[in-house]
Amino acid sequence: MGEQIVKKIIIACKGFEIEAELLDERPRTCEAIWQALPFEAKFEIWKEEVYFNIPVKIPPENPTPRTTAGDVSYWPEGPGFCIFFGRSQPISPVNTFARIKSGIENFRKVKTGDRITVRRAAR
Repeated sequence: MGEQIVKKIIIACKGFEIEAELLDERPRTCEAIWQALPFEAKFEIWKEEVYFNIPVKIPPENPTPRTTAGDVSYWPEGPGFCIFFGRSQPISPVNTFARIKSGIENFRKVKTGDRITVRRAAR
């Protein structure tokens, strides 16, 4: 058996880029978002969450009402791409599909209306 390849995405915002690793728990969500990349948008901030609409429609997949800082989630009701960088929780259940291991504190410096890009990481 070969080694499993971990897919990663790069989230770039005003003055910084961070990496997020796709998780195994929600494979349909991961694949749909992976296939739709790259995204570019102006984002909104709600409490300690950055979010923006994306052109992907995915049904709930093992959705969770709770998140932790560093979670990257898909919000089926949006449809939205959400990055949780503090203690705030989603307004309704989300498909958490990726995890940011370091650099999440950079989101404390951003403002509603800033631009964000999300792309596949080079292997």
